[in-house]
Formats: sequence, structure tokens, C-alpha cells
Amino acid sequence: MTTLKPEKGRLLIAEPSIIGDPSFNRSVVLLADHSENGSIGFILNKVLDYTLDELLPNINANFNVYNGGPVEQDNLYYIHKIPQLIFNSVEIADGIFWGGNFAEVEKLIAKNEISEHQIKFFLGYSGWQPKQLAEELQGNSWIVAKNDDQVGLIGRSYSSFWKEKMIALGGDYLLWSNAPENPNYN
Repeated sequence: MTTLKPEKGRLLIAEPSIIGDPSFNRSVVLLADHSENGSIGFILNKVLDYTLDELLPNINANFNVYNGGPVEQDNLYYIHKIPQLIFNSVEIADGIFWGGNFAEVEKLIAKNEISEHQIKFFLGYSGWQPKQLAEELQGNSWIVAKNDDQVGLIGRSYSSFWKEKMIALGGDYLLWSNAPENPNYN
């Protein structure tokens, strides 16, 4: 298996050895930023038990909200693929953007001009201090992978995302793809 370096737009796939970590067990994280100053990402496959309209009553949309990570979980973040509609967005990778003018997002939702296939909301984010991610990679906590899905990443189903990534990695990871999340259930 080729060892890729972390960079903006790539995926971090939790190694099966991260058992018992409530935030990162079986997580797939999109790296939104990576530099010598640290790294920021969003967990793509941990849907929360409430929707956007439950968090923000002035918004009439029952879009899913995901656990983006353990940092600043009282803040709402979003990625999307419509920078032409959401001004001041930051490009993560080809066709995937982060943030932008939230007042525009509210207007787009109110006019039904934005769908859940174009935007994804997170409470919190995943963050690493300088060199922390490198240490975790050396400790075999993560696998760095290309984001082969690019724009389709936002609108896809995530219920089996980690399992799909384990299967794609092949080899010993195939065994983990079918293992129960809690090894005590085995």
C-alpha cells in the first residue's frame, strides 16, 4: 500500500486499532486544511440525532447534522459544492468548499435553492496541533487516502463509508470491514 502524506482534500481513515475512541472510532475525516501550523478536518460519517432546524429554529430544513469532531462542538461548520452561491468560501479540493457567508446559506435554504446533496453541516471539527497528526500517523492511528469521490462526497450515504474504505484498502483490512464495532459482540 502506498503511504500518502496528509494534505488538504485528502481523507483520514481511522485504523481499526482506534477502538473505544468515541470521536474517531471508524471515522473517515476530510482534511480541510493541513500545514505546519496544524490540521483541521471534518468527520464525514458520524451523523448526529438532530437536524439543522432543531439547532436553528429560524431555518426550515431538516438537513442532517454530523459530528465534525471533538473541537468547538458548539459551533456549526459546513462544506459545500456551490461557491457561486455561497460567497467567501474557501476551496478544500476540486469542487469542495468550506464555509462562506452564512446569511446566504439561510436565504438559499428559505428559497429551497439548496439541497442536502450540495451542503453538509457539522457541529465541531477535528483539529491537530503542529506535528500531532504526524505523530498519530506514525502510531498507526490513521491511513491517508485520496478522495476519489470529490464532489460526490457531500451528497453520498455515509452509513457504510468506513467499511467501504476498509474493503478498498484490501488485505488485512478486509477482515476489519465485517468485524462488529464493539469487539465484545464478536
